[in-house]
Amino acid sequence: MLGVFALAASLLMLDKMLRLFDFVAVEGGPVGVVFKMLGALIPEYASLAIPLGLLLGVLLAFRKLATSSELDTMRAVGLSYNRLLRMPYIITAALVAVNIALVFYIQPISRYYYEQMEYELRSGALGASIKVGEFTTLADRMALRIEESEDDGRRLIGIFARVANSKGQVLSISAREGAFLATRDNPDTIILRLTEGTIIQDTGNATPRVLSFSRHDLPIDLPAIEKFRARGDATREYILPELLRIGWSGDSAPDQREASVASFNFRLVEIVMMFLMPLLAVALAIPPKRSTSALGVFVSIVMVVAYHKVNQYGEDVASLGRLDPILAFWVPFVLFAGLIVWMYYRVAYVPGGQAIGALEMAFAKLGKRIGKLFKRRAPRAYQPVEAAAAE
Repeated sequence: MLGVFALAASLLMLDKMLRLFDFVAVEGGPVGVVFKMLGALIPEYASLAIPLGLLLGVLLAFRKLATSSELDTMRAVGLSYNRLLRMPYIITAALVAVNIALVFYIQPISRYYYEQMEYELRSGALGASIKVGEFTTLADRMALRIEESEDDGRRLIGIFARVANSKGQVLSISAREGAFLATRDNPDTIILRLTEGTIIQDTGNATPRVLSFSRHDLPIDLPAIEKFRARGDATREYILPELLRIGWSGDSAPDQREASVASFNFRLVEIVMMFLMPLLAVALAIPPKRSTSALGVFVSIVMVVAYHKVNQYGEDVASLGRLDPILAFWVPFVLFAGLIVWMYYRVAYVPGGQAIGALEMAFAKLGKRIGKLFKRRAPRAYQPVEAAAAE
């Protein structure tokens, strides 16, 4: 089951990882921050990966028992499906406790940490490098351009800088190489050490002053970076006590109250939904007799992901006050639970019953037709002699 959970979480994070790599590359930040941001998103994706891992773990276990005829033996000796589900429900209770901690406490804080890293990356607080081949403005009075960067930014090649002061004097500096150095006395100032270059000083007179140097230190004042906002700008950053305090307090603004109530119901219904996963797994794990069809695995994933998307849409609508949370979350839950209970009843109590028997038959017929389309026919010249004589 842990392997299934790791696989589900990895698939959910793969697309996000590619977008984060592109975002960090555009902002010019260090590559290591991608993995920190992904680590901050793990609780958010785990809240969906845990139900999926539970569902697929139980489903694959019962499917293996069914295809090897061991399930028929257990049923013959008097073990019902309810008895066989005792251990899966013990595991479900433990995973529900983990998911409660994730959804109501860990996920809001980790999401705030992710937003903070994204802000610092955009503002340059994470050491975002100056983009190579582009002009970068620093402290409103300095423009800097670097042709090439080597050794992870420790060696800069082809440097051009233009510095202006309040008196209207302008320095145009070009150098073959350079490097950034930190200062101990003033952390808000760094030194750009230039090697083998030229300084052209324009003082407003007719003839500028030209100076060649072998090494020159140019101080650069780092731009001031505003502190990141406090946690709670978004409703998903509230932990459980904060949601209850804002959602059921008369002092809260109406929009905050509605958003908090919607977020609370969304998280709660996602947790309660986990108790239906073992029933759904058993209902879709049993293939038809003399069949090894894996259609149930596909249908189970589609059902859980689709229900999760319905809840997300319900949260968006309910947070705006356009729909009551009871209608947005608990009506779809009752319909989803009713469908799962009916599917489980068909498998557990109806002799020979199948939860998706019609889909299995349609899928089998479709597979046969596709197989006939792609079936290779032997050329006439290579047909067996008996077949040729019969013709």
